[in-house]
Amino acid sequence: MAKKVFVSGCYDMLHSGHVAFFEEASTHGDLYVGIGSDRTIRDLKNRKTINTERERLYMVKAIRYVKDAFVNSGSGIMDFADDVKRLKPDIFFVNSDGYTPEKRRFCEENSIELIVSQREPAAGLPRRSTTALRQECNIPYRIDLAGGWHDQLSVNRFCPGAVITICIEPDYEFNNRSGMSTSSRRAAIEMWHVDIPEGDRETLAKMVFRYENPPGSAYISGSQDALGIVMPGLNRLDYDNDYWPVNIESVLDAKVLEFIENNLWLIPLSPRMSSYNVLENTNITEQGAMRLAAATDSCWQALLACDVDAWGKASVESFRAQIAMFPNMAPQEVLDTIDLYKDKVKGYKITGAGGGGYLVLISDTPIDNGLKIRIRKY
Repeated sequence: MAKKVFVSGCYDMLHSGHVAFFEEASTHGDLYVGIGSDRTIRDLKNRKTINTERERLYMVKAIRYVKDAFVNSGSGIMDFADDVKRLKPDIFFVNSDGYTPEKRRFCEENSIELIVSQREPAAGLPRRSTTALRQECNIPYRIDLAGGWHDQLSVNRFCPGAVITICIEPDYEFNNRSGMSTSSRRAAIEMWHVDIPEGDRETLAKMVFRYENPPGSAYISGSQDALGIVMPGLNRLDYDNDYWPVNIESVLDAKVLEFIENNLWLIPLSPRMSSYNVLENTNITEQGAMRLAAATDSCWQALLACDVDAWGKASVESFRAQIAMFPNMAPQEVLDTIDLYKDKVKGYKITGAGGGGYLVLISDTPIDNGLKIRIRKY
């Protein structure tokens, strides 16, 4: 009997890359496809699909490599879990950018072989991705490399400190609530639609910050988010008892930016649940704020010197300083994933406020299934 092979995804804007993926998966056995529901995609991506789940199911079922297809019954990034337990496949086949440690653990727990595709296009055809086809929006995301939370008055009132960010190209459609400044990016899209306009970048960032934090806001979204998506390159944002930095230092040196791109890897985690409160159980102290500020200074010097060992060490110290004050940043499933990598890399942290999102790894050797980023340089 042929083995059962399972794949799961959105499959909106169906293209030749999807078909090549199905073709490759079907070489391992009879292919069953789980499709994310309209509701799941809206929750994860904060957007509507181009085609409804009924249309997508019809199109996927019509592809000759597919034995059968269905709409996943669950929600979230693991929306297929109950369906897979009923289907009992032999193989779970995923794209390199669809791999997560959580999926690997799920497969181990259910005795399923996990195979990762390298997304090779069919012979003579271009490499396609849904993200590339959706490039009508060119507004960047951002990653904070160190010092996150120092843009909050609750921390920087104790002592001055910096946040270090990089502005990254939208090569992937990062999940909502994943620490990539998706809410600030959404505000920018509502104002400017497709890209950052011409003009003074700090002034433009202030527009995003004010749009996202209207008068009376119960929680102030940190200004590092708005600055991070608007200011190209590598940026150091210095805060001192305020929500806006007193100084901004930007680096567009090709050597430094290439060094970061070559040694930074992202591992997807589950998005932070909307009900999860990162601000519970906080322990913000002067000592903790000073520790975070010192680690961020060390990280900045390591980046400018292109010293990967020092960068990794400073990144871990910055992360530990963060979770000492905000322990809910790193729930047990995040710590379990860090344990898989921490002895193999120079350093690590998680994106944004934590609770999920993406694991940032610093390594001068390739990380299996790690995502690479491109820094916005203009």
